[in-house]
Amino acid sequence: MKLTKIAITGGPCGGKTTGLSYIEREFTKMGYKVVFINESATELILSGLHSTAYNDDNYLFEKNIVELQLEKEKLYTNACKKLPNEKVLLVCDRGVMDCKTYMTDDEFNRILTELNSSEVELRDNYDAVFHLLTAAKGAQDFYTKSNNLARHENIQEAIINDDKTINSWTGHPHFRIIDNSTNFEGKMKKLISEICSVLGEPAPLEIERKFLIEMPDINLLESLPNCKSLDIIQTYLQSNNDEETRVRQRGKKGNYIYTVTTKRYINDGERFEFERKITEREYVELLTNANTTMHQIRKTRYCLVENNKYFEIDIYPFAKQTAICEIELLDKNETFEMPSFIKIIKEVTNNKCFSNYAFAKQIPSEMI
Repeated sequence: MKLTKIAITGGPCGGKTTGLSYIEREFTKMGYKVVFINESATELILSGLHSTAYNDDNYLFEKNIVELQLEKEKLYTNACKKLPNEKVLLVCDRGVMDCKTYMTDDEFNRILTELNSSEVELRDNYDAVFHLLTAAKGAQDFYTKSNNLARHENIQEAIINDDKTINSWTGHPHFRIIDNSTNFEGKMKKLISEICSVLGEPAPLEIERKFLIEMPDINLLESLPNCKSLDIIQTYLQSNNDEETRVRQRGKKGNYIYTVTTKRYINDGERFEFERKITEREYVELLTNANTTMHQIRKTRYCLVENNKYFEIDIYPFAKQTAICEIELLDKNETFEMPSFIKIIKEVTNNKCFSNYAFAKQIPSEMI
């Protein structure tokens, strides 16, 4: 059985409700049992348990949403595991990190403490997250509050909350932003295509553009609200010649997610990729199969949302003047704009000398 849990989030009037309908229709055709977890915030608000019911205690209201969301996800996940279907897609209408949008940092950290959890654990508990950009960004003529009784934001407030929601999810390893660069039908098609890419329908095909860049201003990256840093330790295992298999520890300050990934390269930056989460115990066991002829890779990754695209900037301890910037696309001809403070030296998409695999074989003194 293949169970995949995704979160569909977005700004106000981003097309999320219609997107959920598209998901049910298209993936049922592909043989999936599609199961939905309804939006917890709307559920509470429409039941009468809105923030005013708590004497405007926003913290208590958001905490109840978080607890309700986590309980529903646990219940639905356990129920899905008992289904007879070979392929199950569990779709969360918003995820737990959406609550961070409506809380202060102190309130969110308080919830983490009370739950004995971490931001990494809550955020990365989804296989993928898809953000539908609010119509207030680039499609203002279609912005309306009439199709959701729980929606109250004007256009400017919608833009602010959209930015906050993106910032809340930034750092997830499979976070995709569905913008308004096409008509609405095109937006829905892009959502389906992005989900297909994650599910591997028909195969997990990924197109990646990679650039060698000048070392960015780390203090600037650390100060940006739309940028999150993570520490990564990557170890290559013994595998076939035409494949790369690695295990990865990813997270920060003692809170980590573990994955095992197998890649088979095709050409021009395209590759088949299969990845699954593993437990810490599995991770330790797999390390016993490490390829001892290769170095372990350690790096700090900055996940940055800019110009409605998701960039990953990798900083390596052995490189003082340069870094690597990557962006994943669905189409080779898809256009994008680099953040203004990133200075490209050259594109290295097809240059295997700049892969982590190559670095693991021989640590360079500097990337040039």
